[in-house]
Amino acid sequence: MISKPKFKIGRRLGPGVYDKCQTAKFQTSASKGGVRGMRRPKALSEYGTQLIEKQKVRFSYGITERQLSNYVKKASHLKGAGTAEKLFEMLEFRLDNAVYRMGLAGSRRAARQMVSHGHFMVNDHRVTIPSYELKSGDVIKVREGSKSKKIFSNVAEKLKDYIFPTWLSFDANKMEGKISDHPKNTESFLDLNSVLEFYSR
Repeated sequence: MISKPKFKIGRRLGPGVYDKCQTAKFQTSASKGGVRGMRRPKALSEYGTQLIEKQKVRFSYGITERQLSNYVKKASHLKGAGTAEKLFEMLEFRLDNAVYRMGLAGSRRAARQMVSHGHFMVNDHRVTIPSYELKSGDVIKVREGSKSKKIFSNVAEKLKDYIFPTWLSFDANKMEGKISDHPKNTESFLDLNSVLEFYSR
């Protein structure tokens, strides 16, 4: 069951913000809530639109304002691919996000807790920092002492129909994943160019 604060945020920013908002039940509840006695919202200004897009990124990835600002600054100074692509890569290459993308957690929040509790090794080193920055070639393993934990029971069965992102692989038998490529932004829900424009004001 989705909490009231998350329900309100999901209605304001869109169902893509939280996994539990991406259901037909939520869509129906949100549409009914928008009809009952509510005025039609005014068209947003350019600034308002950029602000909404920034909030979408923050709540989707579960990061603070300062963290997002730092990611934008860093992406803006990197050479090579476009800034939006670099920003997306930084967000996706967070350890908590990779754990979520491997299908080991039902949400990024849950993945963040799992990382904080020390259940994962990166290149054979235990890491407890959710924002730890991964890179192509990194190997992520469930720590040997954590494999027997309930949260990792029946992983192979749970993931048999799971579709992994193209940049990430996971061997359920070994409980081991690998960053094999650079992520491409297929999240049509997020407009990272608007986020960059917001911080360039």
